[in-house]
Amino acid sequence: MAAALAAGRRLAAGRARPDPPSRRCGDSSGWGERERSYWRALRRRVLGPPAPPFAAPCQVGAPVLRAAAAAVAPERLGGPELRRLAAALAAGLRNGPCLGLSAPQLGVPLRVFAAELSPARCGQYPPALRRAHAIEPFPLRLLVNPELRVLDARLVTGPEGCASLKGFSAYVPRHWAVHVSGVDEHGAPVSWEAMGWAARIIQHEMDHLDGILYIDRMDTRTFTNVGWMELLD
Repeated sequence: MAAALAAGRRLAAGRARPDPPSRRCGDSSGWGERERSYWRALRRRVLGPPAPPFAAPCQVGAPVLRAAAAAVAPERLGGPELRRLAAALAAGLRNGPCLGLSAPQLGVPLRVFAAELSPARCGQYPPALRRAHAIEPFPLRLLVNPELRVLDARLVTGPEGCASLKGFSAYVPRHWAVHVSGVDEHGAPVSWEAMGWAARIIQHEMDHLDGILYIDRMDTRTFTNVGWMELLD
């Protein structure tokens, strides 16, 4: 009984001790309090929390990435809110390494996405990959309330990354050719028939509008930290 009582005291004392405030090795829950630097805390106090559309894409874990986006009401077409969103999507494409970007990734739960592949970026792909996946440049396109139709249902597996899962990639099967239609931020009709790499980008962004990430469709054995070799140096 005395041994049991002593064990009980030790257990109670252990429970009474609070966990240290810093995140422990192996604690990946993300539930602990997040610490900010002095300057970040000061900026947050002066400017307040950031408001959508954000300047950088939300990362996986943000609820907006897992919810179906709402359709844009016709009366909002051409309005300042939608024009601001279109400008933020275009800036995000050109400032970041991505070829497509959806409104939910910038914290705006609306059915809008933009895509662009410039000749300069197209030239960065290995020639063999360009041939295999029909990688060709295309101009900036923005679609509001897009509707997708599959033109060629053959599934082709290729590498994908995502600005909302920085540092990772995987191989994902996608239909070879699709047609997407909608309107732009001003309400003008947009129609885009695409194959290969452009079709892959469209399908990736359409998934974002339904709360789907490429990790939901990937070959899990190909999921890769793109900097794994540098981590070994």
